[in-house]
Amino acid sequence: MIDGQSDVAPTVYQRAAGMVAQGPSHFSELVKESLCLRLRAENGPTEVDLARVGEVSPQVLGGARDRGVSTARSPPARAMKRHLPRRTTDSFTSFHLSLLTGKIMNRPSKIVCVGRNYAAHAAELGNVVPDERPLLFFKPPSALVGDGEPIELPKASKQVEHEGEIGIVLHTALRRADENSALAAVAGLTCVNDVTARDLQKTDDQWARAKGFDTFCPMSSNIVPLSELPPLDEVEVMCRVNGETRQHGSGREMIFKIPTLLSYISHIMTLEAGDLVATGTPAGVGPLAPGDRVEVEIPGVGVLSNPVVAEVS
Repeated sequence: MIDGQSDVAPTVYQRAAGMVAQGPSHFSELVKESLCLRLRAENGPTEVDLARVGEVSPQVLGGARDRGVSTARSPPARAMKRHLPRRTTDSFTSFHLSLLTGKIMNRPSKIVCVGRNYAAHAAELGNVVPDERPLLFFKPPSALVGDGEPIELPKASKQVEHEGEIGIVLHTALRRADENSALAAVAGLTCVNDVTARDLQKTDDQWARAKGFDTFCPMSSNIVPLSELPPLDEVEVMCRVNGETRQHGSGREMIFKIPTLLSYISHIMTLEAGDLVATGTPAGVGPLAPGDRVEVEIPGVGVLSNPVVAEVS
């Protein structure tokens, strides 16, 4: 019990929605409560890698030491991210704790996606492979849902499919960057599911409807720095439905590699801190049905798992 409270967690979660719109200082306060109070309340003194919580470290470390929380470098900081709220009651807000910089980022200003970036996936849908430049499209931030939250199958579509992807989260703005410098703006990699209404994608000239329904962009709260992962060509992504592996690919199979994608996009638009880039999906996409559970896994990052339900009227 801390300061007369036997359970700090509900207080933190109840206050989260109000803090979302109130700026960085409130995020810092939320971090302090989540990391220093809740962890301390659960099992007494707790070892936490607070030394890596970059920009808020003076406040966090001071608060932690005052409350008797060890700042040992084990276990790593990502073990604590589950204590941060991921969703408000009215709309999705992703609290990304970047292990690289310690920044807390609100939901992205945009989600930039790459189409047909794996030759085998383009072929399975009967599409040609882009040869000169990446094929880009957007998903709206309102499509985001977190780990464990349901994917709703809209009544407007009869063929909704999974697309497991490697996601890139930015920690600083990126504008007109070359390939060599682009990776410096990356906070880390995360798991993304580019859920798609395939029948609508085939009938519509633009993909906004097919890609943009609410819940059509599940995203993991795990964001792992590149320094803690294999070389980008060796990073793998897998997608399973009800335990059966349907997709398995790696960065090596991408037509346009991650540095190329970031540089190309940054010459078209400024990528802001917190923005998400979905890098394309390997072959094996397939249908989803109510009652399914779909998982996207990136070894070293984690598993994004979502149940599938029919649209609620």
